[in-house]
Amino acid sequence: MSDTTSVKQQSTAAFYGQAVASFLVAMGAVALGIVYLDADAWVRAFLAIGVLYLVTSCFTLAKVIRDRQEADQIVSRVDQARLEKILAEHDPFRKSESAPP
Repeated sequence: MSDTTSVKQQSTAAFYGQAVASFLVAMGAVALGIVYLDADAWVRAFLAIGVLYLVTSCFTLAKVIRDRQEADQIVSRVDQARLEKILAEHDPFRKSESAPP
C-alpha cells in the first residue's frame, strides 16, 4: 500500500455560503438591469433568456469538468493499486526457472 493518501478536499460552509450569495447577487443585479433597461419588452426577454442559457451552460460545464477530474482520480488510483500489486509480488532474489543451475 502507498504511504501517501489522497485527502478529499471539502469546501467549508462559509465558502459554500459565499459562493451561493455571490451567485444570487450577480443574478439579481443582471435581472434588475434587464428589468430597468430602456428597451422594448422583447429585447429584455431576449437578454433574460440569454442570461438563463449562459447560467445553465456554466453549471453543465462545471459538472463535466468535475466528473472528468473524478474519473481521472479513479483511474489513477486503479493504476496505483496495480503497480503496488506488481511490486509486492516481485521478488528480485527469486531464481529464474529458465536459468541454468
